[in-house]
Amino acid sequence: MKIIDITLPLSNQTLVWEGDKEITIEQVAFINKGSDFNVSRVEFGVHAGTHIDAPYHLDDQGYSVEKIPFDKLVGKIQVLQIDDSIDLITKEVLLGSGFQEGTERLLLKTKNTQNWINDPHRFVHDYAAIDSDAAAFLVEEGIKLIGIDYFSISPYDDLKASHQILLNAGIVILENAYLVNVEAGEYNLFCLPLNLVGTDGAPVRAILTLD
Repeated sequence: MKIIDITLPLSNQTLVWEGDKEITIEQVAFINKGSDFNVSRVEFGVHAGTHIDAPYHLDDQGYSVEKIPFDKLVGKIQVLQIDDSIDLITKEVLLGSGFQEGTERLLLKTKNTQNWINDPHRFVHDYAAIDSDAAAFLVEEGIKLIGIDYFSISPYDDLKASHQILLNAGIVILENAYLVNVEAGEYNLFCLPLNLVGTDGAPVRAILTLD
């Protein structure tokens, strides 16, 4: 079985969403200074690195991370390769890229992946994302989870619409998937968030497996 880690490493250098507080990882106890153990502390937002959004992200009445059913986070997933010329992913783009009817989990590999290769410490605004019509289409298709290879499933100039359509339908959004080593095709997804109570999102350790 082949296992592919699609999780961004978290460090003090990991890029965060523009304006968010940077990630802090520091060691606070040291064996070589007399402590019994080496101990570290971390501080970062729940949308840092590879993470999921829960419905509570955009709705005070929406459920939070700990209530997301596991059957949305684990199972068969289709990875679609979106052409690098595409900025706005529409329903037509999804269909033209090979979207398969009956897909329950979908991961979009776009031009965004090159950002993690070419300049991983610079935030870009013109990342590829889906429009509201594509989001509505995915709801109609019964998608349980939609993922993308940058910070937001929604375009920078319209951050709420696609999010709202998907989250209101109970669809899990996976963002900042690291797809450098992933080709288009069908995989098994294991996407497990920290069991944070009452939060609108959570970091995940996400892997794809191929039998």
